[in-house]
Amino acid sequence: MITFLTAIGLLILGYVFYGKFSEKVFAPDPSKKTPAYAMQDGVDYIPLPTWKIFMIQFLNIAGLGPIFGAILGAQFGTAAYIWIVVGCIFIGAFHDFFSGMISVREGGANLPDIIGKYLGNTTKQVMRIFTVVLLVLVGVVFVSQPAGILDKITPDYMNNTFWIIVIFAYYLIATLLPIDKVIGKVYPVFAFSLIFMAVGVLFMILWQGIDLPEITDGIANSHPNKDTTPIFPIMCITIACGAISGFHATQSPLMARCLKNEKLGRPVFYGAMILEGIIAMIWAAAAIWFYKEKGYGESQASIVYFITETWMGKIGSILAMLGVVFAPITSGDTALRSARLIVADFFKIDQTKISKRLMVSVPIFAVTALIIVYSLSDAAGFNIIWRYFGWSNQALSVFTLWTVTVYMVLNNKPWIMAFLPAVYMTLVCSTYLFIAPECFSLNPMVSYCAGGVCAATSMVLFFKWKNGQKKLQG
Repeated sequence: MITFLTAIGLLILGYVFYGKFSEKVFAPDPSKKTPAYAMQDGVDYIPLPTWKIFMIQFLNIAGLGPIFGAILGAQFGTAAYIWIVVGCIFIGAFHDFFSGMISVREGGANLPDIIGKYLGNTTKQVMRIFTVVLLVLVGVVFVSQPAGILDKITPDYMNNTFWIIVIFAYYLIATLLPIDKVIGKVYPVFAFSLIFMAVGVLFMILWQGIDLPEITDGIANSHPNKDTTPIFPIMCITIACGAISGFHATQSPLMARCLKNEKLGRPVFYGAMILEGIIAMIWAAAAIWFYKEKGYGESQASIVYFITETWMGKIGSILAMLGVVFAPITSGDTALRSARLIVADFFKIDQTKISKRLMVSVPIFAVTALIIVYSLSDAAGFNIIWRYFGWSNQALSVFTLWTVTVYMVLNNKPWIMAFLPAVYMTLVCSTYLFIAPECFSLNPMVSYCAGGVCAATSMVLFFKWKNGQKKLQG
């Protein structure tokens, strides 16, 4: 319990100190007119109250990540605590804050445009495609899971297909309408329910005084398939949203277009990620208790239901399951909204008219629907899509962190803050490709060496570019 409480405390201190330091490094200017005012269009660029932006940002980036990802990551044992704390404070929250604030400075620019400005036009075009693919995959996986849960808790005539159609219809409406009409009204309510669920679980952890492992017991891998599932790098891919997630940088521009003042960036971007880390920590602790009591083999939804029903009663479990349903839906619709904006920016299609928004949205939704049909027709289809989503999610964070590194070099800021996370995540993602069973599945030592070569290569290329910048300036 001491380790768990210390981890929660460290996350809070991370916001207070490292978050403040990150803000000082970026140097927000409260006198600058933000895109919400400078580019106000009544659709995507709309000034919103800070508390509402925070709740929307939090729900956008959360989804099922801090719940399901933490539950899966808890199989690795207390190592999950370390990754959530260190990853969230020094990588994830930093990543979200800088990507969000750079978007604010760039007029609410989408992630591919930001990457293109600092990593080159070729990278920009590649990342446009990569980002849209990731966002479509988010839409797919965040349709299937809530539909499956609703199928189990509603009458038989409301089956899985019925709920997929309903959720998909909602996605289209939320994607087309101005951000303050649906997202701005219902998201804060859903965010409160997700926070309420986590607070309830935290209270019961403390009230019951459940026996949790301590860091002094060691960080040995407790995963049921530990021979083929090493802590590094698999855990760093499994626990994404609770530590670092590239998907977050695709969502930050949505709120960058609604922020009233640059000084609000720290609570909105850095703060939302810290809150997500705290929720991930709570669910990781609860899952560790579950595995100790019941063993492995249950689905993540079943684990959530068992924990909440055992600790919070029938009503609490129902509220919790509704949170599990709403969280992914709200991430799915903003993902497809982001995809619409990226495609519209690429083809320079004005989005103030709904006919233009519909013209961009229909092809995106058609592709999403085809992938959903595939995932339902093949028993292994969804699992394959989920694994590729997980890796591509973290791979996107690599490009974002290198973008932030270049931005900091060009603006004479302490670039080491972004450089070290960028190198580490490059190592994580490249090693995963070599070692993961669904990828090359190579010998661990070979995989670690190959991943190390990839990380070292990225460092060489960076310093070569940096030295070139010195010569240009000199």
